[in-house]
Amino acid sequence: MPISVISVNISTEKGTIKTPVPEISINEKGVSGDAHAGDWHRQVSLLAKESIEKWETQANRKIKYGEFAENITTSGIVLYETTPGDRLIIGQVELEITQIGKKCHGTGCAIFNEVGNCVMPKEGIFAKVIKTGSIKAGDEIRLVKSE
Repeated sequence: MPISVISVNISTEKGTIKTPVPEISINEKGVSGDAHAGDWHRQVSLLAKESIEKWETQANRKIKYGEFAENITTSGIVLYETTPGDRLIIGQVELEITQIGKKCHGTGCAIFNEVGNCVMPKEGIFAKVIKTGSIKAGDEIRLVKSE
């Protein structure tokens, strides 16, 4: 099964659910138009469809892509088993994984309040931009392990 992008998502405010869009533009600061873009190590967030499906069982409802505030929803890869330093090549775009998981803000987070829990602290990953370009659903992802 190929590793691929199944949804690309943005939001203009931090701590909110992201909305699927047809395509995202990746610049040196992250996803153009997204609240999390900037000069830091978590420019782009990724979450696997497989992780979302596990949480759907717990939440007992369908969870939409972007609802956990991920910029890129993937399929065919266990993202949280990657390692910081690994790279993801998506078309012209190259991302370097910088962090696996993050601290949960609990009830101070709109996502936690709406969904009742959050998968990002355990299974979401974060990356910084190495090469810019555009990403859309259906794009293939190539994992390059760090040495």
